Amino acid sequence: MARRPRRPEELLHLLTRAERLSAERIRSVLDEFGCSVEAWRVLGLLSDGAGHNMTAVADHAFLPAPTLTKLVDQLVDDNLVFRRIDPADRRRVLAQLTPRGLERWQQVSRAVRAEWAEAEPLAPGDEDALRTLLARLGDAWQETPEGITRARAGRAVERGR
Repeated sequence: MARRPRRPEELLHLLTRAERLSAERIRSVLDEFGCSVEAWRVLGLLSDGAGHNMTAVADHAFLPAPTLTKLVDQLVDDNLVFRRIDPADRRRVLAQLTPRGLERWQQVSRAVRAEWAEAEPLAPGDEDALRTLLARLGDAWQETPEGITRARAGRAVERGR
């Protein structure tokens, strides 16, 4: 059986559709807590208690720095997050959950997990396989610019350019 030619636009469409529909489903739960998807991502990262610099938080939440600053300001105003100076680098600020923030995260997290379990969009084995494939895809695209340039140059040579 011949393998179908790769269609990046089809895969990208499927990934985008799945992400948007999943986020929409989760948003209905988050709305009950007055929490956005972006705030949920931030609280989730900070729930490990380690404290994270703003660059790491922005990367995790898929937000540009100015947008993250506004979101963290709001979380600070709501007494869910606090900022502190990084003891390893006093020029940097770390964000951490307050006790109230941890309690809110636990409540929201339980509700989201319950919604996901009730909807059961994937069988456990399929969910594990999808998680593995998506992590592999993300790792592949997180290549260094030099690696991407070499790959493009190699394809150009193959095409006779």
